[in-house]
Amino acid sequence: MPPRQLPAVSVIMPVLNEERHLRNAVRHILEQEYDGEMEVVIAVGPSADRTEEIAAELAAEDPRVNTVPNPTGRTPAALNVAIKASRHPVVVRVDGHGMLSPDYIATAVRLLEETGAQNVGGIMHAEGENDWERAVAAAMTSKIGVGNAAFHTGGEAAPADTVYLGVFRREALEQQGGYNEEFIRAQDWELNFRIREAGGLVWFSPELKVSYRPRPNVRELAKQYRNYGRWRHVVARFHQGSINMRYLAPPAAVVAIAAGAVVGAAVTPWGFLVPGGYLAAIVAGSVPAGKGLPVGARVRIPLALATMHMSWGWGFLTSPRALAKKVIASRRPAVVAQSG
Repeated sequence: MPPRQLPAVSVIMPVLNEERHLRNAVRHILEQEYDGEMEVVIAVGPSADRTEEIAAELAAEDPRVNTVPNPTGRTPAALNVAIKASRHPVVVRVDGHGMLSPDYIATAVRLLEETGAQNVGGIMHAEGENDWERAVAAAMTSKIGVGNAAFHTGGEAAPADTVYLGVFRREALEQQGGYNEEFIRAQDWELNFRIREAGGLVWFSPELKVSYRPRPNVRELAKQYRNYGRWRHVVARFHQGSINMRYLAPPAAVVAIAAGAVVGAAVTPWGFLVPGGYLAAIVAGSVPAGKGLPVGARVRIPLALATMHMSWGWGFLTSPRALAKKVIASRRPAVVAQSG
């Protein structure tokens, strides 16, 4: 009996200012333990570093790699242009700073077949290269940092609301018209919501792991999480019923801490119990989160946690309603089925 032929796979990468990690990320793709045909489509935004040059070098070095321009620099637009330029029935999303585990694609293809899912994904395995990045990685993989999100903290294989990155059946992307390009952030969550609303299955498995490099400083981490909160609120406005308590915890913490500080300063010192209690909680929570890390990383975990919580909550609270109106007005297919 001849061996089963594996489906061909298209790997799509939205990249912008990824000089630091792009070559290594592509190497992890090209060295996958997968016997099926594979192509890599890199959608390159207008970068301020050598990203475009490195992408061109990668395409010249390996015929499996192609590049397409993404003039807007926006992630969802990059994903859609890469999907349109790709050819194969399985579409794997990878970011320019994500490192696939060696059997990632083979495992994902197997899970698509076993579960019948439209999209499968796994763990966002944050790894740092210095003490600050290690602290952020610890915060991002702890329940005190991100709640019970399985793609951050792990868990049993099961249906999920969303997954990290994703390995899709092409027909699911075409049915949904691709990513909504107005969602500058949270575009994965929003697309997976539409897939589930259409009756499709989104499947999480801890067998799938992608190493992720955290933001390099407090300012960049704060910007990242502020945008997460801002756009998660847009998803909540756009898709009624898509919010839960995990998403409401950071904005509630911001309000409670601010109110406690005001009461403490203007009325009674007892008000400072709220921000003091929060500080004590993240310091205590950082102890198990930092187990096995160098002292320099462990002492930075409370700062990473506070930055993530407060920035996400502030972004959620200050998300302008006009963003949701803009998203609704622009709802149209961005990816169409290929002919022939």
